[in-house]
Amino acid sequence: MAQTATGARGMRYGLDDVPRPFPLAVGLGVQHVLTMFGATIAVPLILGPAMEMTGGEIAILVSSVMICSGLATLVQVSIGTRLPIIQGISFSFLGPFFAIIGATAAQGGRVSMQFIAGAVLAGAVVEMIVGYSGLLGRLRDFVSPVVIGPTIAMIGLALFGVGAPTAAGNWWLALIVVTGVFVFSLIVAPRNRFVGLFPILLAVLVAYAVALVGSLTGIIPEGSPGYVSFAALGEAPWVRNPVDVVFPWGAPQFKAGFILSALAGYLASMIESFGDYHSVAAAAGAPRPSDRQINRGIGAEGIGCFLTGIFGGFASTSYTENIGLVALTRVASRYVVVIAGVLLVVLGFIAKFGALIATIPQPIVGGLYLTLFGLIASIGLGVLRHADLDSQRNQLIIGFSLFMGLSLPAYFNNVEVQVSWAPWLGEMIDSIGSTGMAVSAIIGLLLDNLIPGTRRERGLDTGHEVDVQTEVAEPEGRAWS
Repeated sequence: MAQTATGARGMRYGLDDVPRPFPLAVGLGVQHVLTMFGATIAVPLILGPAMEMTGGEIAILVSSVMICSGLATLVQVSIGTRLPIIQGISFSFLGPFFAIIGATAAQGGRVSMQFIAGAVLAGAVVEMIVGYSGLLGRLRDFVSPVVIGPTIAMIGLALFGVGAPTAAGNWWLALIVVTGVFVFSLIVAPRNRFVGLFPILLAVLVAYAVALVGSLTGIIPEGSPGYVSFAALGEAPWVRNPVDVVFPWGAPQFKAGFILSALAGYLASMIESFGDYHSVAAAAGAPRPSDRQINRGIGAEGIGCFLTGIFGGFASTSYTENIGLVALTRVASRYVVVIAGVLLVVLGFIAKFGALIATIPQPIVGGLYLTLFGLIASIGLGVLRHADLDSQRNQLIIGFSLFMGLSLPAYFNNVEVQVSWAPWLGEMIDSIGSTGMAVSAIIGLLLDNLIPGTRRERGLDTGHEVDVQTEVAEPEGRAWS
């Protein structure tokens, strides 16, 4: 089997490889953009109406988050972990942002965004300090595969709530995507290199073509989740005014309670990113991230979040969906991710193109969720093979961490923690408790370090560390090219 420049077995393109010709690399970058686009625009489309923003203001919001995601991605891949990981809006911040909006709603959406910008900027400074001080990287000996595995698995499993419900808007379209992903990636790809590089893109295009035909012929009624509407495309301007890019909502405002609330989101985001770094390294066939890599990654995310505060977006973090894409396509090229980052920035200025991409019906995005999130969970479970899975100690810790990661957020979704003398503390507990990967990470971290266990049993011995290249190679005797 051919080796890539990075020596990662089974990868079509390793970290340092540059896909040629250039249009091929651009196509791979576009696939990354399409994979994260649904989630990228989801947050502004959720928060914009909550702030009673006009259609024009929501368009600016969508444009801003695309520019911010692109800039944050370029920072991460160049001076951060230097792993093929896309940056985008973190759902961990929805709780804190809704709290800020609720407290400032009477003053209007622009004022709410000013306070959100202040909280994002202040939290970004804290994240940079945590990263570049080396604090998170020093935890490496305390974070074994027993902790990392369930945390990575929960990144995918905790998103079950957006999978089937999103796909249910039109199951036919969602199932076309799911079928396309399986057929293109597992059946056609071994015989066709081109299809193997673009399984996600091809699956989306097939489903979109079906949705478009159904919409034009009336089979899919107007207003239904699967309907393709071009109304927003006609209203959107061609190019965004560059003058309005910096602090588009006005100067940021700072309030201690809002900042502390946002820090809960940052904590959950950092824990998630810690797992994501290991996950993308495994998907890319790269060694386990070093302490220095982890520190740089968290510091770079802080820089990315600081930029989002300046350019009017929301806090960013590593994107789980795109890790699944790397595992599925076996394309781990940093060059491709840089192209994706540049495309995001450019598309943020080309409002018409963003509006066109936004015409993709949500059930199609739901189909992507069904396939990619499950793949992330399986990558996390694969990390556990480096620990002793016959150990009752490990079995109990892993099982309890996974179950509580699913169960505790269900509890917090139905209660509101209130601390009369420190409202911010209640909001912080609420935010952490409702985030599955944070719950699994904290419980796993505590139990794995408090309950006695040998280094070999925990997977920390030389032969059991998570630095073994992920088993993503094709079966022996099957050629991919």
